[in-house]
Amino acid sequence: MLDTLASVLSPPHRAGLPFIAAAALAGLVLGLFSTTLLWLGIAAALFCAYFFRDPARVTPTRAGLVVAPADGRVVSVAEAAPPAELGLGPEPRWRVAIFLSVLDVHVNRSPVDGTVTRIAYQPGRFLNAADDKASEDNERNGLVLAMADGRTLAVVQIAGLIARRIVCEVREGEALAAGQRFGLIRFGSRTDLYLPPGVAPLVAEGQRMVGGETVVADLHSPEPRRFGAVR
Repeated sequence: MLDTLASVLSPPHRAGLPFIAAAALAGLVLGLFSTTLLWLGIAAALFCAYFFRDPARVTPTRAGLVVAPADGRVVSVAEAAPPAELGLGPEPRWRVAIFLSVLDVHVNRSPVDGTVTRIAYQPGRFLNAADDKASEDNERNGLVLAMADGRTLAVVQIAGLIARRIVCEVREGEALAAGQRFGLIRFGSRTDLYLPPGVAPLVAEGQRMVGGETVVADLHSPEPRRFGAVR
């Protein structure tokens, strides 16, 4: 209970401060004309503060672990070729697609220790992010991370039906630690993780992810892909 309360009351990400301030200011101005509008403005500001919350996470640091890049629900675990703009070739890799509802934390985190070797933005549509076609058709921003052993993986931030703004706060050549924040997507979205070739995911469709904490794969393990059942 205390952990849940601490998460809800976490300070907001700085990218959300303009939205919180705008909602609060609008409420104060409109409140001069209507008490109802005042309370609506306050409610909007509180929702923005909740949406942009940025709680601390405890990231497992054992070498070889790949952690979830986002909170949310796994909507797809499938082999797919990474987006062409990332330059990773046409060979399929395991892709774990995570859907973020408006109630999820929207801060994106690095899944591994690695160096950003490419950042590629691709304009597109704003389909429902839970739809599998969102990976190909929606507006997106992809990062390629190179690890110390030379292997690469990719994280793709995908805009959703409501989300219209992808925020990426890192640059090519920057070194990231596993669990480190690198951006966010505003108001409903999806985050796809493309694992290195030959690495199988240890999560199943429908499973809930905690960004920076949930282990998605183990680079050192020969364990095959896991399956899950709702019980």
